[in-house]
Amino acid sequence: MRYFFRRRIPEFRRILLVESGSRCVLENLLPRLFQMYGNDMRVDLVTCYAGVPQGLCEQSASVYRVNEYATRARRKQLYRELAGNRYDAVGIVCSAEPIMTKWKWAVALLVKAKVFVINENCDFFFLDYGHAGVICHFVLFRAGLTGGGAASTIGRLVFFPVTLAYLLLWAAAAHIRRKVRA
Repeated sequence: MRYFFRRRIPEFRRILLVESGSRCVLENLLPRLFQMYGNDMRVDLVTCYAGVPQGLCEQSASVYRVNEYATRARRKQLYRELAGNRYDAVGIVCSAEPIMTKWKWAVALLVKAKVFVINENCDFFFLDYGHAGVICHFVLFRAGLTGGGAASTIGRLVFFPVTLAYLLLWAAAAHIRRKVRA
């Protein structure tokens, strides 16, 4: 992760997108990116899906399919190659779907580029200290700690240790009773 302590947005000449969500998110985002940053921008893709999203030319883009990098050695090779490509920005899809979670955060940490997070509405924000409020709200929203469900989520978190202790004591008592009767 590069430029976390800088608010400057680099020029988007070469970006890497990590498709860790529904394909429609990137299909809707790509035209906006090309409109905002120009058509001469090169977009590479890390994905677990077959094919490429609409709007991405497979001949001009490098597509990395994670199922081709199953072993640890192959993953290290992929991370080295991605780091060597010198991307200006890395876009990761965070759309509340558990797809490629470990992959997207590994790429975000190991590739030295400005990271931007894309949500399911195709909105995005850059991962830097200048967007700390947005990042905090995003994390709280994903954790269920905003809105009307916040009180029930916090209540479940507070009472979880009590519930766990009760269940462990009940199980211990049941096993002790069984041993005493035998």
